[in-house]
Amino acid sequence: MSNNETKKKLTLPSEKQLEAEILREKYIQKYIQVLRSTIYSLIIVAAIAVLIATLLFPVLQISGSSMEPTLNDEEIVVLLKTGNMKSGDLCCFSYQNKLLIKRVIGLPGDRINIDENGVVYVNDTMLSEPYVTDMALGECDITFPCVVTDNHYFVLGDHRSTSIDSRSSVIGLVSEDYIVGKIFFRVWPFEKISTIN
Repeated sequence: MSNNETKKKLTLPSEKQLEAEILREKYIQKYIQVLRSTIYSLIIVAAIAVLIATLLFPVLQISGSSMEPTLNDEEIVVLLKTGNMKSGDLCCFSYQNKLLIKRVIGLPGDRINIDENGVVYVNDTMLSEPYVTDMALGECDITFPCVVTDNHYFVLGDHRSTSIDSRSSVIGLVSEDYIVGKIFFRVWPFEKISTIN
């Protein structure tokens, strides 16, 4: 092959082709940079969300009927991790490697009494309980009146006829050491999203 034939076969790209190729390479590099930045951002946001959900606002699914009608089976709620409970709060506590949800009725030092019809008295004052639809003594094997000891809470489920709670010696008074936090928000089902009282 002669020197002239080699020159004919080797053609250099035009200036426009070179500019187009340079622009294409710059675009690819920018695209990769944006993609990498987006992935890093998503990983950081996901990690922060997991930390917040685990450390401060765990999400729980309700199982059972002991808190009906306030909370129903399979609803999803958000828990605020705190040990600061007051009367009426829906508290979540640990019991035999399970998390139970009940309503705080009695604080340390309170005197609790429940009559045969299920009417609750706290410090000799009848408790107004608009959240209870079935007044019942339920499963009860403790003696009333019951004085709540230091660092403990007296808790009841809202569905009094089915709930196993502080009325039963199986659970009894709940130590503040076992309190995980309080339920404050329902996120599912969608049509019932609301704060919880």
